[in-house]
Amino acid sequence: MENKINAYNNVLELIGNTPLVKLNKIASGLTGNFYAKVEAFNPGHSSKDRIAAYIIEEAERKGILTKDSTIIETTSGNTGFSIAMVSIIKGYECILAVSSKSSKDKIDMLRSMGAKVYVCPAHVSADDPRSYYEVAKRLHNEVKGSIYINQYFNELNAEAHYRSTGPEIWNQTNGNITHLVACSGTGGTISGTARFLKEKNPNIKIIGVDAFGSVLKKYHETREFDSNEIYPYRIEGLGKNLIPSSTNFDVIDEFIKVTDEESAHTAREISRTEGMFVGYTSGAVMQAVKQLDENGEFGKDSNVVVIFPDHGSRYMSKIYSDQWMEDQGFFDTKHESEPQEIQYVK
Repeated sequence: MENKINAYNNVLELIGNTPLVKLNKIASGLTGNFYAKVEAFNPGHSSKDRIAAYIIEEAERKGILTKDSTIIETTSGNTGFSIAMVSIIKGYECILAVSSKSSKDKIDMLRSMGAKVYVCPAHVSADDPRSYYEVAKRLHNEVKGSIYINQYFNELNAEAHYRSTGPEIWNQTNGNITHLVACSGTGGTISGTARFLKEKNPNIKIIGVDAFGSVLKKYHETREFDSNEIYPYRIEGLGKNLIPSSTNFDVIDEFIKVTDEESAHTAREISRTEGMFVGYTSGAVMQAVKQLDENGEFGKDSNVVVIFPDHGSRYMSKIYSDQWMEDQGFFDTKHESEPQEIQYVK
């Protein structure tokens, strides 16, 4: 008798096909219909699983990776976790250069996944030898048989989303999507998804979310890199102090900037109202939607898809820590500490 077990062969088979969930309470005062593409349902709890698996499998297909290879990457945390996860399943060594802006939770997770981690100062220029970009390049040159994923300048970053996230959203909305709002860091998610959607319907409006302190919005509007735009900010995985070639600015209609503070509070609001425990960039994209609504962007028949990139568990020591929020000056008369107090029973 054949033993039939309905099981996946490994966690990589769980990547993609993440759910689209209607936003209710947090969108109750907004004009239109709003849906979240919840990428925390990937096995590595972020959208970066898609690019990690796709880029590594393409490298295998081309014969670039061998059984003794080491995979090196620059990451704010999520891509590193996804690469470490794929490396475990496929048997590769993994070295990650991480920004010091990344939460302690993310860094601890990377180490727990067997990666060798180099934590690099966040607030240095991209060409500084201490930056995580330059550290990754140096390690790639030093480690024999290594490959450098280089998500910021790897066309396969956007290609992964063109082949997966874009078609999923198109099918899940039955082609009725009118707007896509997504954060832009490397730009792979928004660029690949947007390219697919624009090919299906060029009238779909693509709106990128940028951070104050980042160069992306101004570059999109002027095609000029302005270093005067750069200053420290707190949101991870959003905005950049360089121009990633993985961003296709031509398929993005406009950018909107959000603040660290409002994005943090909006992430906490999503958790409290929708029951989705989301990360900092999810708060940023929802904050952008609120600002766009105030500007009259949406109509009553608008079907707006927002991408929630990762899970809130990676920000326990940051936006979900009252102490961290207090230290940043994020609690005031408008925003006081919202979570319920803990009651200890003796």
